[in-house]
Amino acid sequence: MDRDEENYYGKHGEPRKFDPKFRGPIHNRHCTDIICCVIFIVVILGYIALGVVAWVHGDPRKVIYPTDSYGQFCGQRDTLNENKTILFYFNILKCASPAVLINLQCPTTQLCVSKCPDRFATYIDVQASYRYRPDQWNYFRQFCKPGFNNPRKSVAQVLRDEDCPSMIIPSRPFLKRCFPDFSTKNGVLTVANQTTFKDGRGKTRNVTDLREAANGINNVLDARSVGMKIFEDYAISWYWILIGLFIAMMLSLLFLVLLRFTAGVLFWIFIFGVIGIIGYGIWHCYWEYDHLKGIPGSDLTVYDIGFQTDFKVYLQLRQTWLAFMIILCGVEVIIILMLIFLRNRIRIAIALLKEGSRAIGYIMSTLFYPIVTFLLIAICISYWAVTAVFLATSGEPVYKVMANQTLCKYANLTCDPETFNTTNVTKLCPGAQCTFAFYGGESLYHKYIFIFQLANAFVFLWLVNFAIALGQCTLAGAFASYYWAYRKPADIPLWPLFSSFGRAIRYHTGSLAFGALILAIVQLIRVILEYLDHKLKGTHNSFTRFLLCCLKCCFWCLEKFLKFINRNAYIMIAIYGKNFCTSAKDAFFLLMRNVVRVAVLDKVTDFLLFLGKILVAGGVGVLAFFFFTQRIPVFAQEVPMLNYYWVPLLTVIIGSYLVAHGFFSVYAMCVDTLFLCFCEDLERNDGSTAKPYFMSASLHRILGKKKLSPKKA
Repeated sequence: MDRDEENYYGKHGEPRKFDPKFRGPIHNRHCTDIICCVIFIVVILGYIALGVVAWVHGDPRKVIYPTDSYGQFCGQRDTLNENKTILFYFNILKCASPAVLINLQCPTTQLCVSKCPDRFATYIDVQASYRYRPDQWNYFRQFCKPGFNNPRKSVAQVLRDEDCPSMIIPSRPFLKRCFPDFSTKNGVLTVANQTTFKDGRGKTRNVTDLREAANGINNVLDARSVGMKIFEDYAISWYWILIGLFIAMMLSLLFLVLLRFTAGVLFWIFIFGVIGIIGYGIWHCYWEYDHLKGIPGSDLTVYDIGFQTDFKVYLQLRQTWLAFMIILCGVEVIIILMLIFLRNRIRIAIALLKEGSRAIGYIMSTLFYPIVTFLLIAICISYWAVTAVFLATSGEPVYKVMANQTLCKYANLTCDPETFNTTNVTKLCPGAQCTFAFYGGESLYHKYIFIFQLANAFVFLWLVNFAIALGQCTLAGAFASYYWAYRKPADIPLWPLFSSFGRAIRYHTGSLAFGALILAIVQLIRVILEYLDHKLKGTHNSFTRFLLCCLKCCFWCLEKFLKFINRNAYIMIAIYGKNFCTSAKDAFFLLMRNVVRVAVLDKVTDFLLFLGKILVAGGVGVLAFFFFTQRIPVFAQEVPMLNYYWVPLLTVIIGSYLVAHGFFSVYAMCVDTLFLCFCEDLERNDGSTAKPYFMSASLHRILGKKKLSPKKA
């Protein structure tokens, strides 16, 4: 790299000298941010090691299979519970909510069973009739502890030792757990068409008492049938959905091509439309103001009537419409003045949009690069999720004392189920049991599982941000090659996208990792703040909540700022090959010297691309609606029979929007790269023969400067 290229401006702000050999992305590069590159590689190796250790110690069966009170898996092959795939709760009334049940924290005995109960029964009734109705006892005891077959044991002792449940109620399996079979009959909540049940302790209770223990389960169970129908709809309409997404891809490409010719027209139509709408609003406010003249009470002020909950009261006042008219007039004047004073910058922004469309036309391969980024992020997400599951399932079963008495001093203490009955706990706390609580351990590895989970999340964020940074730098290098080609397209290098990708990986892995690291740290802090805010929702400490809210807001703003700086720093890295800090500094000051152009270009680009996404998603959505509702006669016979036509319709609309977003993100990166190159070109060159501009002729004409120097053949 030449010395003139190392510092764009000297100590006193003077522009650097013209370098006739400069042709955009420098090929004579050297590795940048080597220390960060080495740290990044070491972290990746450590991340792989963490995954291996987690896979060795973890057991995903703990997530797949429910676990009973003895730490045994329900439905696990080659065990006594192989045919017992469902978890049954002795007393579901002790469970506060479904979340408690799913997390295995319900303070009652949990047993693996082959099927859920299908009838109401109590232990008292079954014991009283076991001699002349043994079939009832044989059915009931399958929900008792394995091996228990002593109906002569007193009811008090059975319930104290929890040998059997005090009652069983009709249930159905959900998430491999037995939940009450709720249904609604004439607006009344029932279980098996009954509104009451016996609790096994001599009381008759209403089924609404089960509502808290299984809150929301009925809705979810009813949703299962809906889910099956949705799955069927996808199974018979998937190829039509793919056709819709393909149409969305073609429309996205067409929109990008047409932007070269219609960007200015679309923007000015929107602007004049806004001016016209505001003008109509001004006229309407004046009409209301004049219409209320002479009506009793209309001349009162807002201060006179005070605060009113009915907003219509204020619309009966002339002062309200006068205020609206003044506000709209102010907005109208501001928009018109902005258009007058910023008209040249708006023309430059539109010209850059057209130039971006032209650049993508020459480097079409860039449109498909988001697939690479998507695959890299998918790999990161998969690795993180699998590692998190194995970490969460690491450890041995931990048993704790579950006591019915709230004053039991041994409650929630760890215990050993094999020796529990020989201890004094059962004497001091009658009915206490040593039941499975969770998975854990006392080893060094188990003590730091939470730290490992944080490390897993942090490295995941780092890798995802690195994948995004790699994509941005690669695209920036390809589009910068286009801009700095003196004769377009003759001087555009061969395979610019692949060359840019190779340069980014070979020379700038450290710089990209550095930028991704900074962003990952801020994102991890935001995750921790969200976690703390969630935990403190129930507290009434206003100062703490206010402080957390302020911190969340500040770090959100910081993340947005860092994303903006990183994006432009990667562009400078792609062009000049400097380290991250230098590139970020150069990009920041270059943007600050062109802050008005940045603001105008950003808003114009955002508007046009948002309009494009709406047009693509809306157009394909309308077409899909007419197709799936059989309103296109030509294809009426081809439409599959669906349970819900909105299933493929919504899929096509959302998918089309995401497809358009993927293509337009490349376009946005192209425009940002061309803009920085344009600003560099203006400050580096003056359009003379000695310092010719690299910009296109259309951009040069908008600047209104000297005639563009002829480019040599």
